[in-house]
Amino acid sequence: MEDLQGLQGAWVVGFSGGLDSTALLHRLAAEAAHRVRAVHVHHGLQPAADAWAEHCRQQALRLGIPLDVRHVEVARDSGAGLEAAARQARYAALMAALAPGDVLVTAHHLDDQAETFLLRALRASGPEGLGAMRPLRRLGHGWHWRPLLWTARETLHAYAHAHALEWVEDPSNASADPDRNYLRLHVLPVLGGRWPHAGQALARSASLCAQADALLEADDRHLLRLHSGDDPHALRVDGLRSLPATRRARLLRLWVRQLGLPRLPGRGVERIEHELLAARADARPTLAWAGARITRWRDLLHADVLRAPLPPQWSARWDGRAALDLPDGGRLLLRDDAGRPSATGFASPLLVHPRRGGERIVLPGRGHSHTLKHVLQARGVPPWRRAHLPLLCGDDGRLLAAGDVAWADDMTRWLRAHHLHLAWYPPGTAAAAR
Repeated sequence: MEDLQGLQGAWVVGFSGGLDSTALLHRLAAEAAHRVRAVHVHHGLQPAADAWAEHCRQQALRLGIPLDVRHVEVARDSGAGLEAAARQARYAALMAALAPGDVLVTAHHLDDQAETFLLRALRASGPEGLGAMRPLRRLGHGWHWRPLLWTARETLHAYAHAHALEWVEDPSNASADPDRNYLRLHVLPVLGGRWPHAGQALARSASLCAQADALLEADDRHLLRLHSGDDPHALRVDGLRSLPATRRARLLRLWVRQLGLPRLPGRGVERIEHELLAARADARPTLAWAGARITRWRDLLHADVLRAPLPPQWSARWDGRAALDLPDGGRLLLRDDAGRPSATGFASPLLVHPRRGGERIVLPGRGHSHTLKHVLQARGVPPWRRAHLPLLCGDDGRLLAAGDVAWADDMTRWLRAHHLHLAWYPPGTAAAAR
């Protein structure tokens, strides 16, 4: 197994208790036990799930490796299927177990790689998809390492027997459904009977596709920086239209991937082309999939997870002396000129609530009020942001601020006098998560 030069974090092994992860954990414990800890994800989908977790505890104890058992709830009505939902829950739990710089280590092997390559080919994937699983990739604030991608399943089986290892068998692996198991049980054995090195050849093709994709991706990243603005969630439509269709498709997939959104559906790029990019400028079409969405608004495409707006009846009193966490995941904060949180607050707490329609605001230097709706339109606030916009009102009900998008004359003068800034961080922004 290759050395991870320059990566100093712990090696966090995804330990299911099956043959593959058992062999991996045993090998890593022998090579670098001081760097290794293990995580077992308890899905609760099999009657023997509790027994599997206990088996993993005993095996980790025998190897002297710390084990963290994490229970997850698998969504059965996500629309993506039980297997996909379990995988999503599993990776969320594994990522949550990583400290910054840690390396998640999983036991994907050569046969898994061959299966992935065939599945992607049957879904008409290009170089990005046919590159299948990468040996090392970024994962959240850490890394994901697959050191066994060139090791065949039969080699792992021989290793486990040679070291008298014990493992559990998942009965779902014997089913010819889903697709991956069908390939494993029926297709690859036939290919191997005719071409004994079929698995190695398919894995090698995946590696070559990954190399080609890496070269293309360097250009894609450069173009993505050119065609996105200050908001990484937005891309300019005119810039996308200036690109060849094949490059545009790669750019869209890279954009979605960098945002951490689910992979676009099979015809996702085609739908973006025909339903969003070709739409009228005054239309607002949306592509939604797997809890994410891309919306066209004016000359922008905007991508994000689906987020519930501020609850209509929610309200809170805020004195400004500490950050106010909003129920949609956003945040309000007073900052001083140096960008630090302010210790100064308002003379009396303000009422914070969502938009309810019909609000008016007196802007600085104006002698009359404007409808907030027109102010937001004039300032280019997109509709998906307006649903999360917190309004600040005084005791008399006058609108003093709409987040940090529009401040009333009174609020503007007070902020300037105290050398403060009102900052609103919408849900999904890095600052909102602090």
